[in-house]
Amino acid sequence: MIKRTIDIAQQPVHLTTRDQQLLLLAKDTEPRRLPAQPPNLLASIPCEDIGVLLVDQPATTYSHAALARLLEHDAAVVICGRNHLPAGLLLPIGEHSQVVWRLRDQLAAPKPLRKRLWQQLIRAKIRAQAANLPSGHATRTRLLAMAREVRSGDPDNCEAQAARSYWSAWYQDASDDPRHGFRRDPDGDGINALLNYGYAVVRAAVARAVVAAGLLPALGIKHRHRANAFCLADDLVEPLRPLVDRAVADLVRAGTLEIGPQTKPALLGILTLEVACGGQSGPLMVALHRYAASLVACFERTARRLAIPTPAGPADAPEADETPCI
Repeated sequence: MIKRTIDIAQQPVHLTTRDQQLLLLAKDTEPRRLPAQPPNLLASIPCEDIGVLLVDQPATTYSHAALARLLEHDAAVVICGRNHLPAGLLLPIGEHSQVVWRLRDQLAAPKPLRKRLWQQLIRAKIRAQAANLPSGHATRTRLLAMAREVRSGDPDNCEAQAARSYWSAWYQDASDDPRHGFRRDPDGDGINALLNYGYAVVRAAVARAVVAAGLLPALGIKHRHRANAFCLADDLVEPLRPLVDRAVADLVRAGTLEIGPQTKPALLGILTLEVACGGQSGPLMVALHRYAASLVACFERTARRLAIPTPAGPADAPEADETPCI
């Protein structure tokens, strides 16, 4: 079942629960014992239907029961800061029946295996970047050639080399601005803010799938930072970034360059995008669980390749990677 993504941004609300339903109450009075039909009820949503709750309204308040109930139903709660970009992520503690064994396999993954996994992720990322450029574009051809040259662990840093070529070509294709380049800035505004918002939404969904698979999100394949609790999610999100790039390019072509009510639905809609993964097609949010399960299989040595989600449809899908991870 496709989980819903809820965005709270237009007006202050109070979140609470009753009968397994998340209630969104307009904040015109202090929280109190609820009548059967609260006069300020805006919506009632089954908690089990919610995959991501994204809150961008600074006056929003929560009951403890609301947050606890959402976590019980494996929802990710994303809190946005002053710049409207996600500032924090609340995830459930996994209750997978094999979590101890899976953590053991994750911790025991040898360096050669991790390097092969990183090779697959970067190859997929560069191919997906190439797929975002027009057919026959010189940079697209260059990126596809570069993807084939990525070695185990990417010691030549093909990821960075591809990024330098990709972003300039991406911007020229998405915008009629006469400038010839575009610089990615994790702290930038405008187009960068749209990209950062989309990346954060997908990252939250990936982290949710990682926890649901019984893996430890802080223990990454390549990303390693003592202050980052989601290193593994940051690894797995790399080949999915071009999905966000494509959505942002469409917004730029439409003349929309800022985060707002018109842009958020397009970026949140990435989670329902039709993708191919593991020989099946379906929404990205569903495919992320197959993606995480394929990583588990690689850690267990029962599979040799990751099932990385790619855009559905032969015209847009990047080339398949046949490189084994063992």
